Amino acid sequence: MTQIRRVVCFAIAALALLLGTTVARAADPIRIGFSIELTGPLAAVGKTGLLAFQIWAEDVNKKGGLLGRKVELVYYDDQGNPSNVPGIYTKLIEIDKVDLLISSYGTNLVAPAMPIVMQKNRLFFGLFALGVNEPFHYPKYFSMLVFGPDPKPTFSKGWFDIALKQNPKPETVALVTADAEFGRNALDGARENIKKLGLKTVYDRAYPPTTVDYTPIIRAVQAANPDLVYVASYLPDTVGILRAVAETGLTTKMFGGALVGTPTASLRSQMGPLLNGLVVGELWEPTETMNFPGIWDFLKQYQAKAPAEGIDPLGYFLPPFAYGEMQILGDAINAVGSLDEEKLAQYMHSHSFKTVVGEISFNPDGEWTEPRNLFVQYHGIKGNDLDQFRDDSRITILYPSQYKSGEVVWPYNKARGE
Repeated sequence: MTQIRRVVCFAIAALALLLGTTVARAADPIRIGFSIELTGPLAAVGKTGLLAFQIWAEDVNKKGGLLGRKVELVYYDDQGNPSNVPGIYTKLIEIDKVDLLISSYGTNLVAPAMPIVMQKNRLFFGLFALGVNEPFHYPKYFSMLVFGPDPKPTFSKGWFDIALKQNPKPETVALVTADAEFGRNALDGARENIKKLGLKTVYDRAYPPTTVDYTPIIRAVQAANPDLVYVASYLPDTVGILRAVAETGLTTKMFGGALVGTPTASLRSQMGPLLNGLVVGELWEPTETMNFPGIWDFLKQYQAKAPAEGIDPLGYFLPPFAYGEMQILGDAINAVGSLDEEKLAQYMHSHSFKTVVGEISFNPDGEWTEPRNLFVQYHGIKGNDLDQFRDDSRITILYPSQYKSGEVVWPYNKARGE
């Protein structure tokens, strides 16, 4: 009898220990890991994405978390350096043992994480990464970028569509980019569009990422005398290129393309009138046609917190998409009822999601099923006062038709007010 009691007591103790461990594990936070640019050339943008992630986590935790568990963000500074990314994601997976993975900002920082993520068979959400899953078709990758199922050509299609509607039609084009992942992908798509449209390329060069003087590049472009100049540049380069264009007095019919950073407050206030006439791709603008449910509630939170962080006070570029990405992840977790990444991926592929940047669904490669990229033209900018950008009075949406607010001013010299 004593032996039976001992067995029963041991069983009860073991069950209590098991239940206690299970309860403790259930009470542990859901840990979401990523790298982000907190220092280096992309920190001004990376920090805005981090604040958006943090606002989402605060919103979720105020409501009790996900699956009854609080959310915790685990992140490291990648310094905007692609070579730092593999080590960070290896640490997040093997040492920190995070539950879910999202990415840093931008193609150049997302691409280096892909081999690690795929090797470990993990779900991965890329933020503003152009075409990084095209070589792999990895089924657990999802993209928070607006360019749809065929992102590389879609990235520039609208720009060339605008140009080809002008009379007389342009015939020649110059292509300029940095020799890095983003620029290579952008120009792959541009060349595809150029070939389809029968345009002639008269200049096609990639400059080293270490370039600081862009004047010789713009002079070489001008010497080729193109009708169109399409540039794909990251934020630090964009500033240098715009200054070089102003210095050389570039003459062409349309100038712009994918000069990353134009929607950021820092670049708008720094460049001011140098933006006039530019036709560039953007993602969201404060227009009535893009007043998606919840967008201004989020931006009010962001704009209240941004000054203390010393970051973009408007938040029109990366933050809404960073927040929307987390909305999707949270909704999928709640719907599936677990953190099983296989089930989460299946759910995300088969459902649409309502976010602060509109309704989103994904194709088999994790790209948006419908593209929604904008092309806009800047005009009427005077001085460097940021308040002139709080509404859409300095921007005309040219493409796509459902968001269009006006016509392009052509040629570039006229558009920039010369």
